[in-house]
Amino acid sequence: MFALLAALLFVLALIFEIAGVAVGDVVTVTTLGTAGLLCVALHLMGIGAGWSPLKR
Repeated sequence: MFALLAALLFVLALIFEIAGVAVGDVVTVTTLGTAGLLCVALHLMGIGAGWSPLKR
């Protein structure tokens, strides 16, 4: 789930960079890239993967 969100954020960052668009002072290419990297890190940690270890 986080990998899909990261890909979406990276695509938005690329489109914003190519078009030269910024949504206010908060949502910039750097902000979207950082959020994408955070989602990749969470995905690699296993958070949001949809599975859990077996409990005995």
